[in-house]
Amino acid sequence: MQKIKEIFLVSPFLVFFLVHSEQVGVGVLGYQRVIAKYAGYDSWISVIIAAIFVHILIWMIYYVLDNGGGDIVTIHKTLFGGMLGNIFNFALLLYFLLWSITVLRTYIEVVQVWMFPTLKTWTIALVFLLLTYYVVSAGFRTVAGVCFLGVVIPLGLIFLLIYPLEYTHFSNLLPVFDERLKDYFTASKNMMLSYLGFETLLVFYPFIKNAKKSQKFAHHANIFSFMMYLLVTLFSFAFFSQEQLARNIWATLSMVKIVQVSFVERFDFVFVSMWCLVILPNITLAIWCSSRVAKLMLNIRQHVTLIVLLCIVLLACIFLDTRFKINMLNNYTNIIGFYLAISYIPILFVMTFIKKKIKKKRTNNGQTSSST
Repeated sequence: MQKIKEIFLVSPFLVFFLVHSEQVGVGVLGYQRVIAKYAGYDSWISVIIAAIFVHILIWMIYYVLDNGGGDIVTIHKTLFGGMLGNIFNFALLLYFLLWSITVLRTYIEVVQVWMFPTLKTWTIALVFLLLTYYVVSAGFRTVAGVCFLGVVIPLGLIFLLIYPLEYTHFSNLLPVFDERLKDYFTASKNMMLSYLGFETLLVFYPFIKNAKKSQKFAHHANIFSFMMYLLVTLFSFAFFSQEQLARNIWATLSMVKIVQVSFVERFDFVFVSMWCLVILPNITLAIWCSSRVAKLMLNIRQHVTLIVLLCIVLLACIFLDTRFKINMLNNYTNIIGFYLAISYIPILFVMTFIKKKIKKKRTNNGQTSSST
């Protein structure tokens, strides 16, 4: 593993903000319709199931990184060999690139639908990508700072859920456990897109000071994300009927739309505008991870790979010019992210566990033979 200078490292507690900022993004604006499609108003249970599953995966990631040296690029080559290891590295690079495209293009669609219908996609994409270039080129500590601000500054928006309280009917949530077990797991599978982002741990782990001590902060971040999603889910199900929820693409925005303030006529405009502070950390951290993997694979400056990746993201956003294409992008990202979580991470865990056992056995045999 390449040794990172201490001036580039971040404190363990910042892992909370790095993980949480990736988990809460554009998905929170409209995930309710997707999960309610399968388990109805019992879908709040799927929010809990998905969160528990993510906790297990975070534990697996730390086990792999703690016992594999902390560098995922090196771990791939150690476990799978040079050629197959580079294939895994390239797949990880593409995944983070796909993630950044999905987040940025989906947010641009929200801006175009709710605020500026005639706004060109490339203009807002270019603004975001120029900001991303500025942040990522400044180094990982700057990326971590943006993630910190992206959690702290918009945190007050959660209190907007107080306004729809007078229109909520929590009796909608009854009866509980009224769906099939299969429906709960299907809804949990679709909920995984909202929880994705914790996989960035695989890449930025070497940049954490005393990285092993940061695991509790990663779990705390997932708990905080879970509490936020559960709260929004319960309020949404109490506010909308099932028929309304089935037709509402952005349920969270629709709830915010009823907020009335004397000096702002359309508060949903303010909400969408402020949400860019949540989206920017999503994009910057994903792009940083992608460019970091590319740098380690190709042994070239990260600045060069960053420019190439940002150009790819810009072209992809321009190409995705219809609701159908954007919806397909989200579906594919959800599928890829889900199977990455349930297959790739457990495979790394199992292979690292076996390798550790073999190494321990060889060490014990060597000590036995030397003593005799």
